[in-house]
Amino acid sequence: MSEYYCIGLMSGTSLDGLDICYSKFNRSSSWHFEILKAETIAYSPEWKEKLNSAPLLSSEKLLSLHSEYGFYLGNAVQDFILNNRIENLNCISSHGHTVFHQPGNKFTLQIGDGRAIKQITGKPVIYDFRSQDVLMGGNGAPLVPIGDQLLFSGYSACLNLGGFTNISFTENGKRIAFDISPLNVVLNSLSSRLGQEYDKNGDIARNNSVNHILLEKLNALEFYKLPAPKSLGTEWVNAEILPLLQNIPTETAIATVTIHAAEQIARALNEKKFDTVFITGGGAYNTFFMESLQQLTTTRLIIPDPEIIEFKEALIFAFMGLLKSLGENNVLSSATGATYDHSSGSIA
Repeated sequence: MSEYYCIGLMSGTSLDGLDICYSKFNRSSSWHFEILKAETIAYSPEWKEKLNSAPLLSSEKLLSLHSEYGFYLGNAVQDFILNNRIENLNCISSHGHTVFHQPGNKFTLQIGDGRAIKQITGKPVIYDFRSQDVLMGGNGAPLVPIGDQLLFSGYSACLNLGGFTNISFTENGKRIAFDISPLNVVLNSLSSRLGQEYDKNGDIARNNSVNHILLEKLNALEFYKLPAPKSLGTEWVNAEILPLLQNIPTETAIATVTIHAAEQIARALNEKKFDTVFITGGGAYNTFFMESLQQLTTTRLIIPDPEIIEFKEALIFAFMGLLKSLGENNVLSSATGATYDHSSGSIA
């Protein structure tokens, strides 16, 4: 039995912070994992602003930020290694932070130069996991289904509730995956207008009314009629969601977007008649959202320990980096729409 020790770095669109997950993987007849250490480093207001405004930068300033953020990641993971006295480490995998995601135009950009992380840590670094898939005709997302298939196969489906919601499941021998709807990328932005980082426990949504005209408009968006595989990005939110929220009171918008996401997810669950769904991501802590979703479906919603809820994506990117370093496929074409399964990521 082979044992590997890897670190995964994940920064999501909701700008909660940098997730760092140190895990042990071993393979006998199948893959197994153990999370050994994990933490989230909250972004300072300055870094939140830098990452949030990155799409507006000139090419020169964006390249500068790409390098600067790479060194930020390198220093953060080096501190993590030293503080936790980590000695066994095969590789570091970094998702980076998504600035642009336009698979239809054959490009996607996650900043945070992996070579800078290598300079700081001296360890092999795997980064830029999405570009190759996009060039191969895929959506470059979702990527976590390889981990769902090999590490979390005991459930009918895996549902992630992050900046965007996405699902993966096995159907006719293939792992199918797609983005369902926006969630925290919109809710956190709206909550910030009220001086809150997010809608804690869904209390704002719970105590305000849904605008049913707005809800109908949201549910009628063309994306929801498209077949899988399909993926969402902040460009889509800016073009399709935000214009609909203009002149809507913030509290009402939060309540309506919350129910909108619950309805879209329930539609996906009910269509496939899933028995159990394994749920991760920050949205799992939104009790009003979870109650609303459960009322709309007979599927049993399984919420794991907080460590898995918060660090599953960072765990799977660590796993993807390991697969890349072993020369094995880490992206499923059935999930992304690429021409074939492949081993993605650049190695520093």
